[in-house]
Parts: sequence; structure tokens; C-alpha cells
Amino acid sequence: MALKGLRVVEMAGLAPSPFAGMIFADNGADVIRVDPLKPLISSNILSRGKRSIAVNIKKPDGVDLVRKLTSQADILIEPFRPGVMERLGLGPEKLMEENKRLIYARLSGYGQNGPMAQAAGHDINYLAMNGVLSKLGRSSEAPFPPVNLLADFAGGSSLCVVGVLMALFSRHSSGLGQVVDASLADGAAYISSFLFSSLNKMSMMWPGGRGCNVLDSGCPYYNTYRTKDDKFMAVGALEPQFYSSLLKGLDLNGPNNPDLPHQMDMSRWSELSTIFSAKFQSKTQEEWVQIFSSIDACVSPVLSFAEAAAHPHNIEREMFLEVPEGIPEPAPSPKLSNTPASPGVRIPKLGEHTMEILESLGYDKETSHGLLQSKVVNVPG
Repeated sequence: MALKGLRVVEMAGLAPSPFAGMIFADNGADVIRVDPLKPLISSNILSRGKRSIAVNIKKPDGVDLVRKLTSQADILIEPFRPGVMERLGLGPEKLMEENKRLIYARLSGYGQNGPMAQAAGHDINYLAMNGVLSKLGRSSEAPFPPVNLLADFAGGSSLCVVGVLMALFSRHSSGLGQVVDASLADGAAYISSFLFSSLNKMSMMWPGGRGCNVLDSGCPYYNTYRTKDDKFMAVGALEPQFYSSLLKGLDLNGPNNPDLPHQMDMSRWSELSTIFSAKFQSKTQEEWVQIFSSIDACVSPVLSFAEAAAHPHNIEREMFLEVPEGIPEPAPSPKLSNTPASPGVRIPKLGEHTMEILESLGYDKETSHGLLQSKVVNVPG
């Protein structure tokens, strides 16, 4: 695997940092998650393939333990507000003095500096503050957050991993690690660069307010439609050839139908949307799938998680992994030809590898038992 030999220390957190750690674990890195003794919220989401050590980092011996871990690590991922790690004695100046090759990744909402650096927030807040949320949603409704995917995972986890990989590449020539300041608000804005750039350079794509444009649900041929059986079809027939094929599949007699609004007549998009909606509600989703299976029109069924895992294309692509419990979960992407990922699917129990990791750090049995008795570390009970 591509990252075999890398050691990552992941300070347990929610959403963005576990996914960043999982990307490394899926691709062969040895990821050690530092869990609290008794977490308020389970940290076992996005934890496949990792090892877990439960440490009380508020005790001096716990801090020393983490310092020993990072002294042997390539990467540290921490998800706390700015200043928390410094107050614990685990800030970048301290740890990178002890390990000059350490790449210190800091995942936070608003970044390490600025007036809002200490502010609490979630995905919806970061999108609100960077302007992106103002563009999401239908015209007649309030701005609508896309679950917590855009800031937490696209702008947060994924760009944090990109930053760490760039820092690793730089380390090859410099021999030195560096701090990766990964702000979810900054990252979600960067991921949304197309919105900002197209407003400047392709203003014809954004003639109206939110929900009235080509890609934001205002366009009738880039939208979703309910079917007769209360399922949905997704339509993305932007280009003229695909639009023509869409009309063919809907039996609307092609783009030259005199009774049909022209594709680019935005003043009649509402009328066209009503026509499409009535058509799609006349048949079941499966009937539409059969109709469009032989027509290249950018029309797809909206599948549930279970349906997606059972789709022949996704099965051949190995898009999903079978897991011990629950529905299949997405497999690593992208796929590498020479060093493919080989993710483990087992979820570690909190503190499952505590004693094993202590031994690897040079703690003898008596010392390890002492740390356990003094509640510096913990093992599954």
C-alpha cells in the first residue's frame, strides 16, 4: 500500500479528523488513535484499520506518553480549538523540537488565527461564514446545508490530507516537518472555487438569485423528479445533445416541438419543469431506468445506500466494502494501480491496543500496570 511505513498519531475527535486518519489507515499507514478514557461521544465512527490507546492527557504521565508517541511518528492530527494542545504541553513548538520531521496537522473550524479562531461552530456555520451557504438551496426556501459533507469532509478532512501529503513531499528535500493549518471554513471556500470564479468569468450561469440558475435547482434539466412509485430520477442533461435525448426518453417529440419552451428560455423554465414533473410521475423509477438505459441523456435513478451497494456497476468497481455490522461502507478512492489500498474493516475497541502500544514504546509491564492503576491509561473492561 502507498503509505505503508508511515506512522500517524490521531487525537480522537469528531467527523473531520477521524476521516483524515481513516484515509491514511486505508492506504497502509499505522494510525494510532489517542482516545480519552471515557469519551462523551463514541469515537468509533470512521475508525476502521486503526489502533486505539486510551490516555488521560490531562495527567502529566499521559502527556509524556503522547510525546513519546509523536517522537516516533511522521504525522500528528489534532482536532482541537487553537491553544488547547499548547496548554497541554503538546503544541507544535514542543513536539517539533523533539521530532523535527513531524508533520503537525491542525484541523479546526476557523483556523489558528483571526477574530473567530476560538469560536465554536459546525459545518453549517463555516459555510455561512465563507459565503457558500448563500448559494445552496431552492429559490422559495431558506439556504439549505448539504448535510455536513462540504466543510467537515471535503474542505476539512480531504484538504487536510492533501496538505499533509504536500508537507511529506517537502520533507523529502528539507528533512523538516511543518504545521498544516487546515481550517474547515477556509477549505470549504477553496473547494467551492468554481462558484466564485464562475460568478466572475461566466456570469451567464448565474443570472438569478439562489435556486434560479443552471446548477442550483433552477434549471429544469438539472434537477430531480419524483416518479409514480415515490422514488426519484436525477436529470443532468445540460448539453444540447443530452437535452435532445432527454426529450426523446420523455416522449416529448424533440427540441423542435412548438409547444415546448426552448431549452435556454429561462423565463419559461418553470413551465418546462412542470411538464417534466408530470412526465416523470407517469411511470415508476424502474420503468424510467429501462427507458433511459439505452439513451445517453444523463438521467439516473436516485438510489438508496442499499440499492447503490447492489448496483452491478458499483459491484464491479468495488465501490463498497462489506462490514461486520450494518450496510456496506464506501471503499477507498481513488484506486491506485501499483499500490492499491487494502482497508481493514474491523473497528477497534476503545483502548484495545493500549498495552501493545505501551510495550512498543519501551514501557515495561510494571510501569504499564502502574499507568493503568493510576488511570493514566485504560483498556477495554
